[in-house]
Amino acid sequence: MQKRKLGRSGLSIAPVVFGGNVFGWTADEQTSFTLLDAFLDAGYNAIDTADVYSRWIDGHSGGESETVIGKWLKARNIARDRVVIVTKVGMDMGQGKPDLSAKWIIEEVENSLKRLQTDYIDLYLSHTFDPDTSHEETLGAYAKLKEQGKIRAIGCSNFDASQLQASFDAAAKAGLPAYDVIQPEYNLYTRDRFEGPLADLCIKNDIGVISYYALAAGFLSGKYRKAEDTQGKARSYRVGDYLNDKGHRILKALDTVAAETKTTPATVAIAWVAARPGITAPIASATSLTQLEAMIKAGNLTLTKEQMTLLNEAGADNT
Repeated sequence: MQKRKLGRSGLSIAPVVFGGNVFGWTADEQTSFTLLDAFLDAGYNAIDTADVYSRWIDGHSGGESETVIGKWLKARNIARDRVVIVTKVGMDMGQGKPDLSAKWIIEEVENSLKRLQTDYIDLYLSHTFDPDTSHEETLGAYAKLKEQGKIRAIGCSNFDASQLQASFDAAAKAGLPAYDVIQPEYNLYTRDRFEGPLADLCIKNDIGVISYYALAAGFLSGKYRKAEDTQGKARSYRVGDYLNDKGHRILKALDTVAAETKTTPATVAIAWVAARPGITAPIASATSLTQLEAMIKAGNLTLTKEQMTLLNEAGADNT
């Protein structure tokens, strides 16, 4: 599997990242182990999680996904350098608001390390912007953790271009490490949260980009064609936002390209993100080996110029 340089982070990853939000939620422990085994065996290496996964479930407190990954690493005796572990900090874990304070980061990284059963985190991300904490304070905490060898690289998620630029300015002024990676929402339907100023800034500064929601909560897999299709599905809570003319136009284009490539809409949708300017690798989740196969094929699928154009035009807001 050909690896891609993750910006200036010093890390290299395969062209699709496994989204671990499902571990301990819609994929139980044994299913998660099976999926992770197959993912690694196929030559992929990056796994994304967060301390807050899956706090939204009754009876969960957060950390369930990290715990499953940690158990898998230990049970399978995985050589630590075979996997790139990405986890995040800063979402509400009971504080009632985002928290990127130095005190919380220093405390919570220990919890993540314990759950993951590892000595270090490859990539540690600020999960969301915290308006009450300065960039200098947050980056200062990360600097200490890097010096201690507990994290290798840092990044952020859900920052806009102005917030990312402000973090760069703060790092340069204070002599602190800057974010090397960003994790924005990006897919064929939702493009404006990355394309434009943020993408330009990332390309200019050699920032690695691992985007999330590659399948738009499963909508771009083609399994949700009408409102009734979402009933009783745990992960379909956002799909209603896509069931409109634009969404159906995109599905039609995906169906066309899937037929041409003898793959699936899900594979095509992920491959489209992976081929976009500035993107290092999209994140996608799977709860079955069939879904995982679509992810694995996406990393090996090269779309033609004509196919990319068809998809680009279908997802354009002015079409």
